[in-house]
Amino acid sequence: MNHPITALVIMGVAGCGKTCVSEALCELSGATAIEGDTFHPAANIEKMSAGIPLNDDDRAGWLDSLCDELRRVDATGERPVLTCSALKHIYRERLRSALPGLGFVFLELTPEVAADRVSHRPGHFMPSTLIDSQFATLESPVGEPLTLALDASNHSVDQLAKQAHAWWLEHGLKRAG
Repeated sequence: MNHPITALVIMGVAGCGKTCVSEALCELSGATAIEGDTFHPAANIEKMSAGIPLNDDDRAGWLDSLCDELRRVDATGERPVLTCSALKHIYRERLRSALPGLGFVFLELTPEVAADRVSHRPGHFMPSTLIDSQFATLESPVGEPLTLALDASNHSVDQLAKQAHAWWLEHGLKRAG
């Protein structure tokens, strides 16, 4: 282990449970949630809402904003937990460049489960028609340093948050008090 894990990214395709797991994990750990979707520029949201997948250029400014927010929250002494699809290795490397010791929790699930979940999400800009493009873009982080893969198809949010919390404790999260 090069660095203790000082911050986490909860990653995976749409519908894997990033936001719910992040909220539950922050409750367990006292960390600060950063919802990556809120940093998308309007053009990205319009594009996804129209069923058009984002490309590397679309994601560049968004990833820069996420890096800035990770550094900002970390500078306050808080432990950030960012939700971000982080589908490609180059995106994860860009996020890693923001903070030493950035860990990743990869919520794996099947395309069928992802499509079902996204189709039942009211009011979200990401349509289920983009699920296939997310899986086509996904470069699995399994085997990358400071990365934990969890089965999001068959485990509850609570179970996933507890597994991520235990892993974070083993890799540098300081217990409160």
